[in-house]
Amino acid sequence: MLRFMASKVRLYVDHPLGVGQSVPLNRDQAHYLFGVMRLGVGGVISLINSRDGEWDAIVEKAGNKGGVLACQAQTRGLQTPPDLWLVFAPIRKERTAFIVEKAVELGAARIMPVRTDFTQSANRIRTDKLQAHAIEASEQCGGTFVPPVDDLVKLERLLADWPKDRQLMFCDETAIGAPVRLPVMPGPWAVLIGPEGGFSPAERDKLRALPFAHAVSLGPRILRADTAAVAALTLWQQALGDWG
Repeated sequence: MLRFMASKVRLYVDHPLGVGQSVPLNRDQAHYLFGVMRLGVGGVISLINSRDGEWDAIVEKAGNKGGVLACQAQTRGLQTPPDLWLVFAPIRKERTAFIVEKAVELGAARIMPVRTDFTQSANRIRTDKLQAHAIEASEQCGGTFVPPVDDLVKLERLLADWPKDRQLMFCDETAIGAPVRLPVMPGPWAVLIGPEGGFSPAERDKLRALPFAHAVSLGPRILRADTAAVAALTLWQQALGDWG
């Protein structure tokens, strides 16, 4: 029986994984594995695809423009996050990427950029780039699931189509100094983070009038949008998520 050393390289592939399954590599994947990581034929890689868990695969063919991997054995089953969405207003490029990365690490199941009244960076949003950040974050943090990143949508439209059984925790900067209390209600949830400058008065009034929305303070100081996303996801995970 062949024995393989544990892989330290993890790669997301959009391909079925199973015993004996061949997995073709595109040019970018081949460059990363064989040019950057210096792997060759016989090297072992951990593969994920958000469906079949984590699998060790061995390099069967390696080239500059592609390659082929062969799945050997499942090392972990699929670990899905809680049913939690992160809804956020985009900010500057590098800080938006940070929000996506931390959302993956903290266990968001879906990432949804929204345009609010005060959003300033929406025109520079590229969904494919944000999805690539989500994939990279899952590869690096040991996840087996990559949350989808949605296309940008207006907050008004999102709320109009909102599923009524999903609770919405919106982080309200005007509640600064209020006790940090999250209603402990089971079921699907979402966290909503506003842009730099916060929500407009009209948006805040509309959110407070929604039966499924809950205004939450994040403590005695106003946080930057990217910090607020991390704090809110941490608060939710501690109270209602899979950290317990």
